[in-house]
Amino acid sequence: MRITFLCQYFPPEMGAPAARTFEHARHWAALGHEVTVITAFPNHPTGVIKPEYRNQFVKREKVEGIDLLRTWVYCAANKGFFRRILNFLSFFGSSLILGGLLTRRPDVVIGTSPQFFCAVAAYLLSRLKRVPFVFEVRDIWPQSAIELGVLKNRPLIQLLEAIEMHLYTQAALIVPVAESTREYLLGKGIPPDKIKIIPNGVDERYLSSDSPAPDDVRQQLGLQDKFIVSYIGTHGMSHALDVVLRVAKRFSEDPGVHFLFVGEGAEKANLKRLAENLWLCNVTFLNEQTRDHLLGFYRASDVSLVPLKRLPIFRKVLPSKLFELMGTGCPVICSVEGEAARLVANAEAGLCIEPESSDALVAAINRLRAEPELRRQMSASGQRFVRAHYLRSKLAEKYLDVIEPAVGGRWTVGGDVSPAIRFQPNAEHRQPAAEHRPPTTEI
Repeated sequence: MRITFLCQYFPPEMGAPAARTFEHARHWAALGHEVTVITAFPNHPTGVIKPEYRNQFVKREKVEGIDLLRTWVYCAANKGFFRRILNFLSFFGSSLILGGLLTRRPDVVIGTSPQFFCAVAAYLLSRLKRVPFVFEVRDIWPQSAIELGVLKNRPLIQLLEAIEMHLYTQAALIVPVAESTREYLLGKGIPPDKIKIIPNGVDERYLSSDSPAPDDVRQQLGLQDKFIVSYIGTHGMSHALDVVLRVAKRFSEDPGVHFLFVGEGAEKANLKRLAENLWLCNVTFLNEQTRDHLLGFYRASDVSLVPLKRLPIFRKVLPSKLFELMGTGCPVICSVEGEAARLVANAEAGLCIEPESSDALVAAINRLRAEPELRRQMSASGQRFVRAHYLRSKLAEKYLDVIEPAVGGRWTVGGDVSPAIRFQPNAEHRQPAAEHRPPTTEI
């Protein structure tokens, strides 16, 4: 099968969309499929293009069997509404035009959202190439932007909601990452047989890759004897990280507890100012790390936080960092309502608390600090759960299983149109999709 996938973010950029797209595409290519990923020059989240990609308008690469087409993008840091919109629209235009001119006709075009305009470009490219369009929904947009207060203009909201519904109705298949997103789509009148869930997960090769030893990480940070409470990921307005800093203030008289923030994001500068204003000496901020180095920080943490604001839209999300944390054996404190909390509870991999509650977070930290045996049990349970249900290789194969009917049972292999016979050179290694259906997923 020839698959063209549009995603603005791709390694060496960090983050969930880059990792998910790369790991799925790599597995598809290893199974013998022709995979083209159309993406931007890497600049997220700082808005600075990496040196080896500067002064180029388009670049073709081959990455682990993936045909990678990088297109021009207006660079903008992950902050500031209007500059980010320009960033999104520039990729929309360049990916559509250059994708139309520089790629062969595929059997299917997949577009992921967010960002929303990437999915619009994928839809238009599918019309241009006259092939089915698959809409991957990782975040419900524009609804999430509305609830966060980023979008307030009613005519603009109505226009974006109309585009959203058009994408839903025109897609041959919709692929959300969470069961609650499926419920949202059903409420919009989308037929249930058009919705197939492929949740986030973690790559087994990533879990086994080299990383700094936990003791080395602690020594480098000067935190050898501390109980480390970490937040690792995007420092955005969705994450209520000011609450974490106010909790850190309540531990400021306890020399045994230290808070570690790793990553970048629109709110990082504000958070650092708040930490200074609160005179916090028990907080360390680190810049974005390479993905392999993140494993060392996961394993060096006694507990890691997965927080989101208390908004209805976040009941429908499964933060991707949950799977990496559980896969590495780091206990979590999940302050997200809905599906994320149910996942952590099912995995027995951490504590679930009320979002944006300082008292609940203080109590959870104190409990996990006082009960090392509970932390060991959570660590082992999380690792077992992820390896049983959320390994990326199995999810990538399941993704293929749901794409194939949308293609209509016919696709191109080596330039010829082939009948409805699955092209899988490694078929002897594949298992029926039903055997690795995650327990929180109902398709």
